Amino acid sequence: MSATVHRGTPAILVMAKPPRPGTVKTRLHPLLGPLRCAELQAELIRHTMQLATAHTPRTYLAYAPCDGGNAIGTAVPDGVRLLLQRGEDLGRRLAAAVTDAFTDGAGPLLVIGTDAPTLTAGHLSAAFTALELQDVALGPALDGGYYLIGLRAPHTSLFSLGPDVWSTDRVLAATCALAQSEALSVARLRPLRDLDTPDDAAALLPDPALPAPIAALLQPVETP
Repeated sequence: MSATVHRGTPAILVMAKPPRPGTVKTRLHPLLGPLRCAELQAELIRHTMQLATAHTPRTYLAYAPCDGGNAIGTAVPDGVRLLLQRGEDLGRRLAAAVTDAFTDGAGPLLVIGTDAPTLTAGHLSAAFTALELQDVALGPALDGGYYLIGLRAPHTSLFSLGPDVWSTDRVLAATCALAQSEALSVARLRPLRDLDTPDDAAALLPDPALPAPIAALLQPVETP
């Protein structure tokens, strides 16, 4: 059974944290340090927002915590609609942001983070194309999660994963199982690597698809 297509404005929703030292990219701290990680987060947001706004007539940025609006607002282009993330865990925050976007007239909707620096316009186009025939589009991340989820309608139940599942290598499989239980058709995109750890940085640096400003920030910080 296929879900009814939500006829709205094609849109992209970006989930992000403000680039504050000590609160972002903490697993990269041993390689880069807190200040460089904050600079990296700011560049990841800038790159992702530039990519999203060039590709769709409507873009949302959902941020957390609640006092981060000013910090994150300086990193986004004019016209981006800011949303406050709400909820005690990632699943609830995703569900709330997706509901907000669809209520605002979005749809189909792609939801992405800022952790996949080799994401391209081609991936976004492939996701929107997949949603012409399928209910859900998923971009698998190499760590077992996903870098993109596309929805033709607000299927927020797909974010109802247990707290012991989020941020593990079971996220993608658990999400696919939820979709199957609701008879939702799923298209899979090409896998990409998230940028979370020093090993990820080492694997991404030789990739020609890695944007040069991000590659420059991934160089280890020299200590005196």
